[in-house]
Amino acid sequence: MQNLGEKSYFDGGLLQLIGWNLLGFFITICTVGICYPWAVCMVYSWEIKHTVVEGRRLRFTGTAIGLFGLWIKWLLLCIITLGIYGFWVKISLLKWKVKHTEFAS
Repeated sequence: MQNLGEKSYFDGGLLQLIGWNLLGFFITICTVGICYPWAVCMVYSWEIKHTVVEGRRLRFTGTAIGLFGLWIKWLLLCIITLGIYGFWVKISLLKWKVKHTEFAS
């Protein structure tokens, strides 16, 4: 049973966050968006690695390959629906991230 006095916190730093986001941005730009799923996984993995909930550190188990297939599907659905499906992409991405987030220990 968890100790109710244990804290939840984030221990990442601002400069690290800026660095990871810039790296993800440049990777996405240099690959014309092909490596966007990798950039998403890289940044989100860093965020989760620095997150502790009720004294338990989190970890991210998602992979860029797993997200790439979904990303292609979402892109095609956006094209077919003339962009309307784009409203659901954010929700689908959040669901995928949560599905691949767990306690490290």
